Amino acid sequence: MALIHPSALVDPAAQLHESVSVGPFTTIGPHVRIGAGTTVAAHCVIEGHTTIGEQNQIFQFNSLGAVPQDKKYAGEPCELVIGNRNVIREFCTFNIGTVGDQGVTRVGDDNWIMAYVHLAHDCQVGNHTIFANSTQLAGHVHVGDWTILGGFTVVHQFCRLGAHSFTAMNSLLFADLPPFVMCQGQPAQARSMNFEGLKRRGFTPAQIQAVKAMHKLLYRDGLTLEQAALHIQALDEGQDDLQAVVALMTSFLQDVSPQRGIVR
Repeated sequence: MALIHPSALVDPAAQLHESVSVGPFTTIGPHVRIGAGTTVAAHCVIEGHTTIGEQNQIFQFNSLGAVPQDKKYAGEPCELVIGNRNVIREFCTFNIGTVGDQGVTRVGDDNWIMAYVHLAHDCQVGNHTIFANSTQLAGHVHVGDWTILGGFTVVHQFCRLGAHSFTAMNSLLFADLPPFVMCQGQPAQARSMNFEGLKRRGFTPAQIQAVKAMHKLLYRDGLTLEQAALHIQALDEGQDDLQAVVALMTSFLQDVSPQRGIVR
């Protein structure tokens, strides 16, 4: 039997691994599945078609799997999927997806999500991210691996944040934030690249130098986005160790919407 407090309300149809612990006054619905070693603290509501992986720490007063805040939603069985080893602090709200997108709101592995974070319907969050307090994501936002969002960051619907990007406190994003870029402001503006984060993650000096070259091409040489992308594609010529870094940026830029653009 899972370690369920007597005051918790767990639907008999819910699928909880025997090592899951559930705190007092928590409610878990019939379509919920929770993997081994996950802890759910007091006063949480986990509902909808929600799947939670292993070794997650879910603190008190969270709402996971509620219906989306979308007037078009008509009760379809959409999902919330959370991976492994995530920390979800107090008062977070993660909604299920909608049929207008993939039907799934997804959170990857090893994410550190602080208090009062909102993930709206169809958000896709990668791995190893940090969301500081009161980060707010509108619907359909995509967040790449290792992204760090400063406190009170607000992201407009359909925006994408590339891997290893970084937002300062109170940033307001209406456009895509490319990989490696640090931004700040309302609306957000690019300030630099996340060099310190890259050093901590083991990027080589040559790779960091390539990221510096990307910053210059995107923000200082007066090029159009298309021109900058062509120059960035050439940065890895004859240098195998730069291919993954360059590919990360070029693939991101290929999918930038002309109407939305990138954070400038």
